[in-house]
Amino acid sequence: MRKAVLLVGILALAGVASAQTFVWPQKWTVAKPSEAKRGGTLRGYTISDYRTFNPFLTAEANSIPDLIAPYGLVRRDPTTGDWIPYMAESWTISPNKLEITFKIRRGMKWSDGRPITADDWIMTWRIHTDKAVGSNAYDSFFIDGKPIVLRKLDDYTIRFIYPKTDAEAFAIASFTPWPAHVFGPVYQKEGAEGIKKMWTLNEDPAKIVSAGPWVVESYRPGERVVLKRNPYFGEWNKDEAGNPLPYLDRYEIRIVKDVNAALAEFLAGNIDIFNPSTVDQISQIRQAVQQGRLDATIKINASPVASSQFMVFNWNKASDPFKQSLFRSDKFRRAMSHLVNRQAVIDIVYGGLGTPMYSSVYPVLTQWINPKVPKYEYDPKQAAKLLAELGFTKKDREGYLVDSKGRRIEFNLATNAGNNQREQIAKLIVDEAKKVGVKVNFQAIDFNTLVGQLLSSGPNRPFDAIIIGLTGGGLDWPFGSNVVPCKGNLHMWNKSGQCLDPRETLMEKLYYQGRTELDFKKRVEIGYRIQEVEAELLPVIYIAGPNYHPAWNNRLGGEHPDAIISSIWGSREVELTFIKK
Repeated sequence: MRKAVLLVGILALAGVASAQTFVWPQKWTVAKPSEAKRGGTLRGYTISDYRTFNPFLTAEANSIPDLIAPYGLVRRDPTTGDWIPYMAESWTISPNKLEITFKIRRGMKWSDGRPITADDWIMTWRIHTDKAVGSNAYDSFFIDGKPIVLRKLDDYTIRFIYPKTDAEAFAIASFTPWPAHVFGPVYQKEGAEGIKKMWTLNEDPAKIVSAGPWVVESYRPGERVVLKRNPYFGEWNKDEAGNPLPYLDRYEIRIVKDVNAALAEFLAGNIDIFNPSTVDQISQIRQAVQQGRLDATIKINASPVASSQFMVFNWNKASDPFKQSLFRSDKFRRAMSHLVNRQAVIDIVYGGLGTPMYSSVYPVLTQWINPKVPKYEYDPKQAAKLLAELGFTKKDREGYLVDSKGRRIEFNLATNAGNNQREQIAKLIVDEAKKVGVKVNFQAIDFNTLVGQLLSSGPNRPFDAIIIGLTGGGLDWPFGSNVVPCKGNLHMWNKSGQCLDPRETLMEKLYYQGRTELDFKKRVEIGYRIQEVEAELLPVIYIAGPNYHPAWNNRLGGEHPDAIISSIWGSREVELTFIKK
């Protein structure tokens, strides 16, 4: 998790020596170590089933690999935003800023008791950078097509060699290692195909090995996943009093049908954490607290959102040349942006507590947002004018726009079933589009199916348009290594494998120019330029997002101090969370 207002470049960083144990600072929590109690279960939720246990095949946030993983060699201090050693105990930077050598903490163990060594980072890096595996992290290990190389110096020393200076050098070094003794033999024998067959949801949970605070105890599709404490994690992760972490015994995530079901479970006291996104949800929680039905805390408008919500059109539609031509037209995409009533989304979907979006930079990252970026705001008349310029001047008997050949503007729009907010956004778009004569057929589909369509590649991908969101994104350079470059795994509008528009090419060039610029002010200027080109190309149509309003059951202790709570850092470190009662 990251903090928006404190950004540090590689030049400001220096190695910090520490003991083999990582001590979790008390300042990260409101509770003192003496107040923390051991045992108990944290109860969370998700609105869709999981796709895989395999860390090399997951692309969605809050996947099981994400839940059980530790931070990598380094992590950010939420009180300062600075990078600090984590699985590394120290580092040194070469004078030319192209190499970072990390000393790995000794004594760390995998959940099966095997030692964690440099081999684990080397093997993880090798698998992520095998194009045939299809890892979502693949793109992050390359700068302008040139690889970042990892070299083992000894069992507890590893060197990262960057082809160019990299503002995200430490973000890259924060990747999670996975066990070489588990994945290595399969990869060496069967390559990428062998890796793809590993750790499916049918795998025995006892065989899922983790370096993090949790291991998988059980998984029942449609019901829940139960994680239990990894006993070896506490040998090197301790609080300031020397107590092993996490304090909790278990972390249980219930699988519910939609956000409304999750709210009902929170109000009933059956789950511990819920982030309301509308006034109605907030008022229901407040009312339950005031009436004594629920003992909970809620922080209203803790920060803007640290994610994006958008509509993306598929440029790779070879089976339908008419649609493909339409979706590739920036004039069409601008018209569709003019049909997105962002204020209505904020008022109706988020109950007035939301933030409109016009670029890929998350609203919470205020230092990075270019205030002069063109905004194609809600304007149905302008939308109709742009569509007329594309030749859609007449309407058919049903009132929909057609061109001179009688071809109607009509497309299918999908989002993930159970996400009530996205479903509402889609329906608002359907209604606004109909007013000017554009027919939009909305369908809510299974999340895993949706992700599969979005990640598909080639000349003929199986969707028209999708509403979805992204999280992630760095503080040092907030543009996605797998989003902006044309060959990126999440270059969602165009997965042909090459740039199709000169502005895509320019954005890719600017992305690498900014990423290799170590001067923060110059990097922001390049980021501003990316947003200007992005606004002109409009590859995706950004909509709006809810503000961050974390709520939790007061049976939990160990939340962040108010000064830290935000959409970047969240409301707590799970490792420092405990059950008070």
